[in-house]
Amino acid sequence: MATENEVGKALRSVLSRIEVSSTKRSTDLPNLIPRLVAVSKTKPVSMIQEAYQHSQRYFGENYVQELVEKSQNVEIESNCPDIKWHYIGHLQSNKVKKLLETRNLFMVETVDSEKLARELNKNWKEESKKLKVMIQINTSEEDSKSGVTNENCINLVEFVTKQCPNLEFAGLMTIGSFNHDLSQGPNPDFQKLLKCRAEVCEKLSIPIDSVELSMGMSGDFEHAIEVGSTNVRVGSTIFGARTYSNVKPKSDEKSSKDEGVDKKMADKKVSDT
Repeated sequence: MATENEVGKALRSVLSRIEVSSTKRSTDLPNLIPRLVAVSKTKPVSMIQEAYQHSQRYFGENYVQELVEKSQNVEIESNCPDIKWHYIGHLQSNKVKKLLETRNLFMVETVDSEKLARELNKNWKEESKKLKVMIQINTSEEDSKSGVTNENCINLVEFVTKQCPNLEFAGLMTIGSFNHDLSQGPNPDFQKLLKCRAEVCEKLSIPIDSVELSMGMSGDFEHAIEVGSTNVRVGSTIFGARTYSNVKPKSDEKSSKDEGVDKKMADKKVSDT
């Protein structure tokens, strides 16, 4: 695990790599500045504060209980007033109310059903703003991953935009397959997400510049940005490798697809390598 003093250095390096990757994108792509979501799952509050002190504002968590506890932490509230939390783990509809106890919740990236969208819409109580959500697409079509199929993507986006007045459709998200060999060409999962966005925008008359793409993690965020990602989820490259020896499984996520029975594989499949 990285020390607190190493977090700032690692963060600067990632931001530099993001900037360089952005210059390599095709001019045909929407001109959206990539957002870095620092994935802080299992990491201590002190590391989050260290990253915040180095101007990082967006943080991602995979577990409902852990996110709620961190967001309500006295030190976080006091020292990180502008923090913006992304929920990036598989979410069960019966945990929506608990999730919405999160302070400074900025976005839920993993909406994968009308039922879940309906629950988020019903329970979001902040009248001054809508809750930003992304639709998760299972581009690799693996049973171990959550997300709607490419074919059902348009229907779910339409449901959110027309039936959920308390939600703001922000974009599409995928975890994608791992260890893709770039010598064989662009990651096909990223290409599928690009295609999904084009189809959604055409079918529903949504400006393409307003639809973000969340794809890319520690091992492939540079390639993801080059092909069009506007939101990358990077954890271990900033905070160091995770250890679960002192982390008890959260009861609310224990049965989700992405958290599975193999903790090591679940760590890969949820959102960051």
